[in-house]
Amino acid sequence: MHYQAAAAAAEAWGYVAAAAARGATMDALERVERLAAESAVVIFSVSTCCMCHAVKRLFCGMGVSPTVVELDEDPRGKEMERALARLLGGGAAGGAAVPVVFIGGKLVGAMDRVMAAHINGTLVPLLKEAGALWL
Repeated sequence: MHYQAAAAAAEAWGYVAAAAARGATMDALERVERLAAESAVVIFSVSTCCMCHAVKRLFCGMGVSPTVVELDEDPRGKEMERALARLLGGGAAGGAAVPVVFIGGKLVGAMDRVMAAHINGTLVPLLKEAGALWL
C-alpha cells in the first residue's frame, strides 16, 4: 500500500520537476531574447572559451563594441546556455553552445556562422543595418 502511494507521489513529483525545468528554460529563453534585443551586437560567451575570445576580438577589430554576456559569471548562466543550445538546434544535451552572436536582435549563430558571414562579405552590411558600424 505504501509502495503505491510512494510511486504515485514520485510520478507526480516527476511531472512537477519536468514542468519546472520547462519553466526555467522558458524564463532563460525570454532573458536571452531580451538581452539580445537591448544592443546592436550581443555575444553570449564563457570567459575561458578560446572561440568566444576570437569572436570578441573579431568584432572589436572591426570597430564594433559588442555587449558581452559572460554566462559563467551569471547566476543563471547555465540555464541561458541550455536555451542557447536549443536555439542553435543542439538541444539541451548538445555540444558547446557558445559563442552565440545576435546582431540587431536577430540570431546570427555560433562562431562558424559569424566567420562565414565575415568571409562572404555579409557581416559588415548586417552590422551597418543594426547601427553597430558606421563605415
